[in-house]
Amino acid sequence: MTLLSALVGDAEIEALLADEAQIAAMLAFERALADASAEAGWVAAEAAADIGIAIDGYVPDWGNLRDGIARDGVVVPALVSQLRARVSAPHRAALHRGATSQDVIDTALMLQLHKVTAVLEARLRSILQRLDQVWATDGHRALMAHTRMQVALPFTVAAKLATWADPLRRHLAALDAARGDLLAVQLGGPVGDRSSFDGFGDAIASGVADRLGLADALPWHAARDRVVAFGSLMALISGGLGKIGADVALMAQNEVAAVRLTGGGGSSAMAHKSNPVNAEVLVSLARYNAGLAGTLNQALVHENERSGAAWTLEWLTLPAMAVAAGASLRLGLALLQQLHFD
Repeated sequence: MTLLSALVGDAEIEALLADEAQIAAMLAFERALADASAEAGWVAAEAAADIGIAIDGYVPDWGNLRDGIARDGVVVPALVSQLRARVSAPHRAALHRGATSQDVIDTALMLQLHKVTAVLEARLRSILQRLDQVWATDGHRALMAHTRMQVALPFTVAAKLATWADPLRRHLAALDAARGDLLAVQLGGPVGDRSSFDGFGDAIASGVADRLGLADALPWHAARDRVVAFGSLMALISGGLGKIGADVALMAQNEVAAVRLTGGGGSSAMAHKSNPVNAEVLVSLARYNAGLAGTLNQALVHENERSGAAWTLEWLTLPAMAVAAGASLRLGLALLQQLHFD
């Protein structure tokens, strides 16, 4: 799939969701948990400091982690075991105290998505800036509108650009809002009621959230609407850019010639062709993410207090949606830089 990734992948987003990034986010959670627990008076400050030192010098045994996830279905037991071996004996019980694997994995995911969100926001702003530039130079030009694939009435390039830009502005606002709502700490303990924290759970959760820059929240082990809502936003972003891709591909047809694309794709058999590759891939990514959104929505059916099946479905689906959204933004900007209304 390496060759295909050059077309539909996104190296920057993939790196933010890679195994190394996930383990780093899990370590950040364990550090924040220890520090917040010490601040609340539930573990000794010396224990939290010792845990921090163990994390600082930790080098993953990747083979052991792979064996662990194959055995346990989650990587956390193996990770905690490796970390615990680095903590001095009197303080080992303080590591991961009160928490469960889902707390680690879900909070780590939110940390990763926080970074993904920043990248997507920056790219969306660049696209909107490019649309503003096209508006300024070409917005006054006449353009033929088409309804139901048929010639309709004349309007302007500005009117066409408005249909492209307005949804993207809403998606940019939604990404910003996600930080205060969707990207939230997870801390519930084994059954999601914080009883494992001996009454300190709310204070510790708040402390973890503050340290990690996430929203504070009640445990959401079995309430997966945050994850699904983020995925839906990824599908909306890809869909908005897919609309642009579809319009450009139609307008660039030789028989229509409403726009011209520089640097189009070549053909192995027809040297005269300049294929609208970026536009086409935007349509494909939009449809791909729309399909994945339906799959991710099935993770809302989360049996009782924890579902291994629904949880694993999220791991398979949400990262791919984020990568597709990132690729859509990357290709969308490239397409708009190719675009000329002549």
